[in-house]
Amino acid sequence: MCSAPSTHISVKRIFTSEAMQTIFPTIIISQAGGDPAVIFGASGLFLFGFTYLYVGINQLYSLPGDGLGWFSLFVAVCAIVFGTVFLVHFHDPVAAVMWYLWAVLWLLFFLVLGLHMDNLTIATGWFTLTVAHISATIPALLLLTGAFESTGSNALWMAAAGLAALVFSFVMGRRAASTAPVEVHTPVLQAS
Repeated sequence: MCSAPSTHISVKRIFTSEAMQTIFPTIIISQAGGDPAVIFGASGLFLFGFTYLYVGINQLYSLPGDGLGWFSLFVAVCAIVFGTVFLVHFHDPVAAVMWYLWAVLWLLFFLVLGLHMDNLTIATGWFTLTVAHISATIPALLLLTGAFESTGSNALWMAAAGLAALVFSFVMGRRAASTAPVEVHTPVLQAS
């Protein structure tokens, strides 16, 4: 099996998916005609785009994750603001819960990458996997089928599913830690 070098994949990723996540919102905002709702909606994409760019650049240059971790803290705070604006100004409780779930996710990235809390790595992976479906895949499918409604009860269901995903993730992280092989260091005896 042939595989491409990781630098090739990183360069390709940076100039395709990550760059597009910053170019598209710029295009949307430039064509918004000053409409604050459109500008606000598109501006949130920058948080994802710059995060993905940061990941790609880290991978391309084999950089440590500290900077990305601290950037994730900034993004987590921004996500809380976005969620609150969606809730208070746009009266969209489901979008608010999505942003709050993403804030938790970025906070976990901060804890793992910025503060080096390696014991949370597996839980963060599980939460990333589960919250992606709760906050993006399922709502997208509902939107595509015309069945999406941003109601208080749907927001509560999403929040409950997010909380269950967080608990599940920590249980899985703890379980993996308890079944991990323990390294035994035996002293080397030197002949006298």
